Amino acid sequence: MDRVIHQNTKLVVMIKAILISYVITALILVLLSFLMLKMDLPSIVISAGIYLTYIISIFVGGFFTGRKLEQKKFIWGLVLGVCYFVILILVSLGMNSVSQLPLGSYLTVFLVCSMSGMLGGMIS
Repeated sequence: MDRVIHQNTKLVVMIKAILISYVITALILVLLSFLMLKMDLPSIVISAGIYLTYIISIFVGGFFTGRKLEQKKFIWGLVLGVCYFVILILVSLGMNSVSQLPLGSYLTVFLVCSMSGMLGGMIS
């Protein structure tokens, strides 16, 4: 019984961390959209802003996960980053019937997401 409660706690922490990460992502992307509206930003700045958004939001989620779970923090941060990436790709593919990014871009985003979550978990 105690083991089931402990596993549910981990699941609840992961869900909260993913929600926190996506809320932070939404806030930063709204700010980036506003900057795009007011300024003529080059595409390299927009791309860097999107990657920075991933890094910040998943780092915070990994940090939250590491603080709450207290054991194997870097692994839980990595799991958070992978879950974030999977949800991001599923939603992205659901919105577009055809994948528009080459496989190398998916790999880059996967590495950014997983390493940011792991770093957040390690630092917590």
